[in-house]
Amino acid sequence: MAVPKKKTSKGKRNQRHAVWKAKANVAAAKALSLGKSILTGRAQGFVYPVTEDEAED
Repeated sequence: MAVPKKKTSKGKRNQRHAVWKAKANVAAAKALSLGKSILTGRAQGFVYPVTEDEAED
């Protein structure tokens, strides 16, 4: 089993956690932006399947 050689400092741990949280915020903002653009009909480069039943409505 792999074991770390030295104890990781609190600063390094907190920095890693902050980067992880920041990535989540960026991903959430992109998802919200994409959702808004799809709802307004301005989506560029995003393809989603539309069934024939939905197209007729």
